[in-house]
Amino acid sequence: MSDKLKELANLIVSYSIHVEKDEKVLIITQSLETREFVSYLIEAIYKSGGVPCLKINDPLLGAQLSEGNNEGRIQLLQKIQENEVELFDSFINIRYSMNDYESKNVPAEMAKKLSQALLPSSDIRVNQRKWVLLNYPSLLDSYKAGMSSREFCNFALDVMTVNYQQMGKLIQPLKKLMDQTDKVRIVSPGTDLTFRIKGMGSIPCVGEMNIPDGELYSAPIKNSVNGTITYNTPSPYQGNVFHHVSLQFQDGKIVKATCDEDNQKLNEIFDTDEGARYVGEFSLGFNPKILYPMGDILYDEKILGSLHFTPGQAYKDCYNGNDSGIHWDMVLIQRKDYGGGEIYFDDVLIRKDGMFVLEELKPLNFDYQG
Repeated sequence: MSDKLKELANLIVSYSIHVEKDEKVLIITQSLETREFVSYLIEAIYKSGGVPCLKINDPLLGAQLSEGNNEGRIQLLQKIQENEVELFDSFINIRYSMNDYESKNVPAEMAKKLSQALLPSSDIRVNQRKWVLLNYPSLLDSYKAGMSSREFCNFALDVMTVNYQQMGKLIQPLKKLMDQTDKVRIVSPGTDLTFRIKGMGSIPCVGEMNIPDGELYSAPIKNSVNGTITYNTPSPYQGNVFHHVSLQFQDGKIVKATCDEDNQKLNEIFDTDEGARYVGEFSLGFNPKILYPMGDILYDEKILGSLHFTPGQAYKDCYNGNDSGIHWDMVLIQRKDYGGGEIYFDDVLIRKDGMFVLEELKPLNFDYQG
């Protein structure tokens, strides 16, 4: 495991954010359980001539602090994050899952105000700085994945260190096709959705920001989305987990949102601001080693044969004009074992039951046997 952790650290420092001489790098971790991995990151950053710093954010204490949020604390947090994006060139954010419901009791109104206060500096951090986000394997992750802790650690490290350079080459025909596409249609059980992406372009994600990685994203023209989409994986957000979320769109806007749990709580999230009911991202996932959901979006959005359709903030490199304090990646798997489905680009079938059908795109199926 030590060799794999060192390989991952070197991958992040030399490939993902490509640390250069005198570059200031902030490592943010949620647990001292990541100590060995952080040590390898520090070693690799120093070797590259960079300047590493470390910040530890304990999620239990963080939730307690957030439960008492007030205007004064929100202003202080806003200044702290503004200083961070001013001081540092790169960010390595290591999450360590312990409890998906830890922040469940954070007041919704204060969470909304904090999200809005941090939006300008978050925009700089995401769009003007180099960054990597990953989840260090935890006991909770092992439980959610239905694996032993040792089995999951090996799985996670294998998934995070796939050959991203090769993936970057295989993705080019799909990028070319998506860049030329106008109309997209998605069909699955409980789903029949259309939208346009003409002129939006597409962005390959091959290990340079999220780890694990493996997706190609665009953004729908803001007012073009019509129809219904029903997601078939868990959708965690702000200390809640929703199942079978179904969204109905009219001229780009979510006009109806339901789930198996608390519809009121679900709609409160979509009422965060005006942009929360519009979509900022459409993406296809194809990491060959991630096949099943575990309630962790960093993994689930990369599932082979999946897509995610994301209410909220659009990325600046694929900007459709939608701004929001939320960016909620929600995942639909279209492989046969999840009910199947089709994706059409300009009325041409490009993926059926999660597998690409055009010859130039078939390498992205990675010899999946089903």
